[in-house]
Amino acid sequence: MSTLNELLNFECQNEHVLEHDLQMKKNFSVPKIYNAKGDLKKRWYVYFSFRNPETDKLERMKNIYGKSNNYKTKEDRLSVLTTYRKKLLQLLKAGFNPFEDNSDLYSKRSLKENIHPLKQEPQPEIAEENKTTLRVAFDFGLKIKEKLVNPRTLRNYENRIKSFLEWLNENHPEIKFIDELNKKDIAQFLNEVLYRTSARTRNNYRLDLGSILQALEDNDVIELNFIKKIPVLKSIPERNKTYTKEKQEEIFNFLEENDPLLLLFIKFISYNFLRPIEVCRLTIGDLDLKNKTIRFKAKNSPLKIKLIPELLINDLPDLSKMDKSLQLFTPNKIGGEWETVVENRRDYFSKRFKRVVKDHFKLGEDYGLYSFRHTSITKLFRELVKNSSPNEAESKLMLITGHSTITALRKYLRDIDAELPADYSDMLR
Repeated sequence: MSTLNELLNFECQNEHVLEHDLQMKKNFSVPKIYNAKGDLKKRWYVYFSFRNPETDKLERMKNIYGKSNNYKTKEDRLSVLTTYRKKLLQLLKAGFNPFEDNSDLYSKRSLKENIHPLKQEPQPEIAEENKTTLRVAFDFGLKIKEKLVNPRTLRNYENRIKSFLEWLNENHPEIKFIDELNKKDIAQFLNEVLYRTSARTRNNYRLDLGSILQALEDNDVIELNFIKKIPVLKSIPERNKTYTKEKQEEIFNFLEENDPLLLLFIKFISYNFLRPIEVCRLTIGDLDLKNKTIRFKAKNSPLKIKLIPELLINDLPDLSKMDKSLQLFTPNKIGGEWETVVENRRDYFSKRFKRVVKDHFKLGEDYGLYSFRHTSITKLFRELVKNSSPNEAESKLMLITGHSTITALRKYLRDIDAELPADYSDMLR
């Protein structure tokens, strides 16, 4: 057997016979390499099964990744995994058992082969000091976003990244560096969020994590933001129902006697068409009663100005002598200090509304502070359309509600069922 081909054939035949014998014994399966069909965006690994001494059944063991996924070519990855596979097979043949402590066996093997227990054969690998850990990468992404988003959005990013990293640590502790992360890992995490919560929450996690990963891609920390390839799931949006005219009057009369401060808060939603969180941001200085305007930070723009209707001005106390920096609404009075974030203020008034109004009138979950905005816009649209075409009514209404486009306004009107057809009984007779 002087030629290389003859030697190789002989060695492979012996290896095949040995592997066949091992399979007949079925104590463990011959380790194999998973190469993701050559896809370098996915993780490659060595896998095998071993007989569980308690169940006497072959069980799939934890995948062995090693440093293989640090490499960017198929040849390099296969070379590294082939080495892992070969060494794993040698250990299994020598009697190593993943269900037992192998310290004594390893020590005996090391002495027999004159190998120091702590000394390993050198493996080609990328220096870890040049790699970016998950925590460092995500912190960098948050630092980028810090100057681009509002504090509330940044907190959402931080909370969702924290949840994701905790999940990774529990389910994939072998993933330490950002370039070891792949689409499958995040898809699995999003699925668990879906099972635990809802499609809407899962989509929000996808959006926030994707935003951070996009910042990492834009700054060459990762090659690809693969969350873009994970689809958005269809979800049913939550909607607050519209109050009837009679129910709104009943609530207003009740609050006039029992909680005038909460009533005034609601009137800013009803008459000025502000969102609850926008009302909570208002200071005394945001109201210009001389020119009958209000300045506020809206959902879709940093600053907006609206007309304050006379109906609302008549209900306001004298604000002329108050410090313009004071919050317009506090728990106890108009104009005061309230040292807490705006989300906490919004939550306070939502809970106060539930305690004072919803519990008293036994209103369902579909009714809330937002319902007053829907109610007033519906009423206003139906009044406008009485004397003008729907297009003219929408144009006038858009100036009042503050929607940025007619398309957005029309979608909103459809969602709250503001536009109803005329009676069509005659056509059915």
